[in-house]
Amino acid sequence: MPSFDIVSEIDWQEVKNAVNMANKEITNRYDFKGSDARVDEADPKLTLHADDSFKVSQVMDVLLLKLSKRGIDVNALDKAAVKSSATGKSMQEITVLQGIDTDRAKKMVKLIKAEKFKVQAAIQGEQVRVTGKKRDDLQQVIAFLKEQKLDIPLQFTNFRD
Repeated sequence: MPSFDIVSEIDWQEVKNAVNMANKEITNRYDFKGSDARVDEADPKLTLHADDSFKVSQVMDVLLLKLSKRGIDVNALDKAAVKSSATGKSMQEITVLQGIDTDRAKKMVKLIKAEKFKVQAAIQGEQVRVTGKKRDDLQQVIAFLKEQKLDIPLQFTNFRD
C-alpha cells in the first residue's frame, strides 16, 4: 500500500552557516561599528544581542536574509519579545522549530479527513504518515497540504509504492 510521511525538519548545518555569515556581515557593517551586536546559536535556539531594540531588529533582518538565502524557511522560527537588561543591552531569543507538534499534527489529520480523501492519516511521534490505496490519492493530499496555510514548513518524505 502506498504511503508517505509528512515531516518538518530543518538542516541545522545550514542554520549554523547562516549565523556565521550574518555575524561576518554584522562585524563589517558601518552602523554596527563599536557595538556588541552578534548572533549566538545553541542547538534549538538562536540569541540576538545588540545595544538597543532597534539594532536587534536590524540584526534580525540580516539573519532572516541569510537564512532565506541558505534555503531555511523563516516560518520555522518562533520569535520571542525583545528583552532589555539592566546594563542597557538588548537581546531576543528565537527558537528553531523541529518536528510537528501534536496540536498541528491533529489539525493536519483533521484537514485531510475533512476533505474526504481516500487515505488514512496517522500521527507517529513528530511526523504524520498518510497511507492510501492509490498513488494519485496521495499526490492529491500533498497538493492539498501545500495550498494550506500551516505555520510550519512541511516536507514529504519516505514515499513508498
